[in-house]
Amino acid sequence: MKNNVSTFKDLLLVCGQHKKRIYEVIQEKEAFSLDLSVEDVRKKVKKSLDAMKDSIKIGLKSNEKSISGQCGDDCEKLQKRFTAKPALFGPLFEKITTYALATIEENLRMGKIVACPTAGSCAIVPSVLVAISEQLNLDEETQINALITAGAVGSIVANKVALAGAVAGCQAECGVAAAMSSAGLTQILGGSEKQIIHSVALALKNILGLTCDPVAGLVEIPCVKRNPFLAIHAVTASELALSGIESKIPVDEVVDSLCQTGQLMSPMLKESSEAGLAKTKTALKIEKKVFGK
Repeated sequence: MKNNVSTFKDLLLVCGQHKKRIYEVIQEKEAFSLDLSVEDVRKKVKKSLDAMKDSIKIGLKSNEKSISGQCGDDCEKLQKRFTAKPALFGPLFEKITTYALATIEENLRMGKIVACPTAGSCAIVPSVLVAISEQLNLDEETQINALITAGAVGSIVANKVALAGAVAGCQAECGVAAAMSSAGLTQILGGSEKQIIHSVALALKNILGLTCDPVAGLVEIPCVKRNPFLAIHAVTASELALSGIESKIPVDEVVDSLCQTGQLMSPMLKESSEAGLAKTKTALKIEKKVFGK
């Protein structure tokens, strides 16, 4: 498929013209651009899906701290909590939040992770899609379809703004990851292309302005805990869109807003660790402890 898909408007137009789902359009587009068969493209996606599942599995069993010693055992704490007292929101909430911590903590330990779209936001898409797939006993084909849909979102946003905290703050990392997750989830739950796109808009516009202010310059504090928070944010966006709730601002305009917000954001709040949480009294003590200065 040669169709140019650089905006969400383009994507909806192509889907409508060819009467195809988002994942069908994107896998054909990828096959054409990479000179591969659609089957080969799906095999590549399966490889990423398997890596996500491996990261969750390993992370759930480990409480090893990161090199800095600041993080690494939160997933274990959460699992113990839910064993002693079930979560108010039920088993699926437990899975999503523990899977998110398992994945991001495995990232801290330098284990195998899938940047989705970045290392600091690597747990949001896996936790949502894998947990939901297990809960609903979904087949592998359905999971691959969802991951392709999620990937399409990240790719289109990246056409306008680099998905990096140093460029546009954490809204471009965890925020975009939440939008990707909501799209994949809405696909899984039978949402239309229009509902999928609205879930993306809802997820993105409600996280605009999120800064990137890592303590001691490490992808640990507050990055670790942002992943489970934003995973649930993604589910909320999907549920709203599936109910017929629409974003009054078109998704491409939301992306423009995200880009503008990133440009207006102070460089001190874009991964430089020069302001925000990174310069609180406790953060400075942690930095001194980690680096001895």
